[in-house]
Amino acid sequence: MNSEQINIDAWTAYGTHHIQRRTDVPEVNRLTWGFWPTGPGAEVLGELTGRRVLDLASGLGKYAAYLAREHGALVDAVDASPTQYERARARYSQQPGLNLVLADAVDYLRHAKPYDVIYSINGVTYIDPRRLLPALAAALKPDGRLVFSALHTNSAGRAPSTTVTARPEILPLAGGGELTVQMWVLGPELWEDLLVEYGFVVDRIDVLDAPDEDNPVSCRLFHVRRHARITSRPRTSRPPVAHAALGVGAILHGPKGLLLGYHRRGTRELPGGSVEPGESLTRAVVRELEEETGCAAREEDVVLLGTLVDHVADVVRVTVAAVVTAWEGEPADQESESVGDWRWYPLDQLPDGLFTPSAQALTVWRPDLPIEHQPAHYTPFAPPGRSEQLDERHTP
Repeated sequence: MNSEQINIDAWTAYGTHHIQRRTDVPEVNRLTWGFWPTGPGAEVLGELTGRRVLDLASGLGKYAAYLAREHGALVDAVDASPTQYERARARYSQQPGLNLVLADAVDYLRHAKPYDVIYSINGVTYIDPRRLLPALAAALKPDGRLVFSALHTNSAGRAPSTTVTARPEILPLAGGGELTVQMWVLGPELWEDLLVEYGFVVDRIDVLDAPDEDNPVSCRLFHVRRHARITSRPRTSRPPVAHAALGVGAILHGPKGLLLGYHRRGTRELPGGSVEPGESLTRAVVRELEEETGCAAREEDVVLLGTLVDHVADVVRVTVAAVVTAWEGEPADQESESVGDWRWYPLDQLPDGLFTPSAQALTVWRPDLPIEHQPAHYTPFAPPGRSEQLDERHTP
């Protein structure tokens, strides 16, 4: 059993324990980032009225309910424990502005609309950060805020780990007894390295020590934001087969937004792929679109914008950016394809973690898009002024 499943089971047992004891779910009047009622409150999240907010690993939902009730936030509270969710539903299901969700956090984030603010009170440490952080980056609006507290030193005085690994910690039960959980208790430098790796800017880290001098427990409060500009992720350095250095990327943009899929390696990307032997570029676009999304297009409705030439290691890569001006069908996951979860994104809400060739293609199509990526040599096909008008021609 992996560490995250151990945690879900432990918190489910914890919720069952309190349901059997008929423990009341309290109403709170402030955020408590540590394990004691001192320190900063909701002010660290900024203005929340009418903003989309996510409470990650929300437990009883009491803090999410407080933000919805007192700050006018539109809060989604996500937790993976069925019994904790049951307790939250029994207490706060009628709270306006609050949406309680039972789900794996990473799975939920992959399908969520982007948030203005994401916060977590001692919940991030129960999820593998290498699985969680890219999903958080993709679910946060550019320049959106991520604020979370994390255990630094436990009640036995044990210092944080120096590697990205989970370790056992004790979850005490009311009335006696305890459960064992697995937590990623990391030092601030290690947290900061991970956050920067996945596209965040760390503004500051606050120390939250227990007010009792005899209590060694200490937490850290991370004030983080996503880059205002959209970042891109690199490609693999593994050499391709001989014909695979030439590929196509298909841009589909209509009333619902821009079409992007989720690759099993963790990037968002355009429909596309390698050009097969004997195949024209427009035919490759049509074939890849149908194979990956199930949508049908005609070659005459494919406009080739130009070539993008760069390299990975010693392999020269050539990508041809193309706009598909008309198509039939709705995109859907296709069996045996490595890209799925096809979604339409508004151009002002593009996700982080774009595949580099997709990022390059999008910036030659729309140079004003705030996307960072490895530079490439671009040679246009389309006549001047042509590409700016293409996204308006879609007639599904």
